[in-house]
Amino acid sequence: MPGKTSSSDSGGKQQGNDFCRQAEESAPGLIAEFRDFLVHNRKWWLLPIILVLLLVGLLLVLSGSVAAPFIYPIF
Repeated sequence: MPGKTSSSDSGGKQQGNDFCRQAEESAPGLIAEFRDFLVHNRKWWLLPIILVLLLVGLLLVLSGSVAAPFIYPIF
């Protein structure tokens, strides 16, 4: 029985060290995380939806700014 305890303790220490090492690593950015999500889960259909929402948001921001007179002739 003591052999099992020591092996489980060393496994726990190794797992704890691995946890600490991963916690100290820098977190990926939002774009990198979203790209990894698309690649690993194969949710490519989300990409056009996100791009259109970003473009609409950009138009809303620009329409309330100095760039508005330049945007209105586009439509």
